[in-house]
Amino acid sequence: MSRLAALAGSARRIAPLAWPVFVGQVAVLAFSTVDTVMAARAGATDLAALAIGGAAYITVFIGLMGIVLAVSPIAGQLYGAQHHEACGAQLHQAMWLALALAVPGCALLLWPQPFLDLARAPPEVAAKVRGHLAALAVALPPALLFTAFRGFNTAVSRPKIVMLLQLGALLFKVPLTALFVFGAGPLPALGAPGCGTATALCMLAQLAAAWLILQRDPFYARFRVAGRFARPHRASLLALLRLGVPMGGSIMIEVTGFTFMAFFISRLGATPVAGHQIAANLVALMFMMPLAIANASSTLVAQRIGAGDLPDAHRIGWHGVEIGVAIAAAMGSFVYLFRAGIVGLYTRDAVVAAAALPLLAWVALFHVADAAQAIAGFVLRAWRIAVAPLVIYALAIWGVGLAGGYTVAFDLTGLTPPALKGAAGMWAAATAGLVVAGTGMCGFLAWMIARSRRGATRRPTGSTEAPPAARTPSR
Repeated sequence: MSRLAALAGSARRIAPLAWPVFVGQVAVLAFSTVDTVMAARAGATDLAALAIGGAAYITVFIGLMGIVLAVSPIAGQLYGAQHHEACGAQLHQAMWLALALAVPGCALLLWPQPFLDLARAPPEVAAKVRGHLAALAVALPPALLFTAFRGFNTAVSRPKIVMLLQLGALLFKVPLTALFVFGAGPLPALGAPGCGTATALCMLAQLAAAWLILQRDPFYARFRVAGRFARPHRASLLALLRLGVPMGGSIMIEVTGFTFMAFFISRLGATPVAGHQIAANLVALMFMMPLAIANASSTLVAQRIGAGDLPDAHRIGWHGVEIGVAIAAAMGSFVYLFRAGIVGLYTRDAVVAAAALPLLAWVALFHVADAAQAIAGFVLRAWRIAVAPLVIYALAIWGVGLAGGYTVAFDLTGLTPPALKGAAGMWAAATAGLVVAGTGMCGFLAWMIARSRRGATRRPTGSTEAPPAARTPSR
């Protein structure tokens, strides 16, 4: 089989799992778009509160979400090995873990002073941030529980049901947000806190629908997830934590590397942060494509490991990286060539457009590197390798990207060229950090595959016996 034919074959296997993830994640991203549009109409104070509160919530949620998503590679390997009952038991254990993690997460949202200090929020903005985050503290537990449901369904190749629930939540979100932000009748206008209130109600409704599906859909009968709920199982929880903590740490490093850019650029003034917001929104939207490919590739790799077909696991994992990088290069080139028109879709303000245009020149390379590191990282997680990616992320994104960006943007050394002072310096360093991360992740994946092919790696073998920490807990 030619290399091109092999890539085409892998693409045909990845696509059915990737497109529902892409649509669902765009729906999730639209949550913040709905909030931004409505908060902007409520006033500048509400928009500022939403920006700070949103960055704080994302920082907390994403890190905890990464831990819960450890259920996906573990359940995926068990599903590939046809250990259906043990696979289903992992969902219950992930839900217990989600509830436990929600406790410190809610505490951070209810006492957000560190985030307020970092953003240097004025009193009127800080008050609204507290109200917004208090509502999101209600949203966090159901959001984490739904993350367990999402990770499990990804593992068993059923992403469409998650997509439908995410689209349903978005449809529910739009009128609810308008109602709570602007008020109606006896209900007062809440502004930014109304965005959080609407999100909390949507997350509760989404979780209720997911639970009903688990109880009623015959597809889940083989996993024994309906009816009696499995008790916490120490070995399974420890297995989730061993994989999930470095996974969550990696995701948190990636997200904070990006959100802290917004905190630092906001110190430069309204115009630089407005330009940054345009570039950041575009990058977030573009990232949904490699994220979908990463999820699909990781799922297939985990299942093939569980089935004991390691050559196919090697092939589909590396092909996922190649396909994702090729698509990212095409998307990045398009953005670079048409950046002026793209900025025009966001703003008619010539000053803001002038601030955004130089950043979009970096977006093209940024996106290619982002795709490479994301897909390689997800594939490594399918092999239950998470510590090495954590180290790579810390050095590349926090070291090169964030620390380097702060040094360059604010000219701490006195050597920064004029063109790289300010937001452009942050983006240049962030791009360099992602290039280092992408090179490191892909290099480590290639080395791991080479070792595995020589039979020298210690990764799970995908034997017919369930891994000890993942066997069915007592029910």
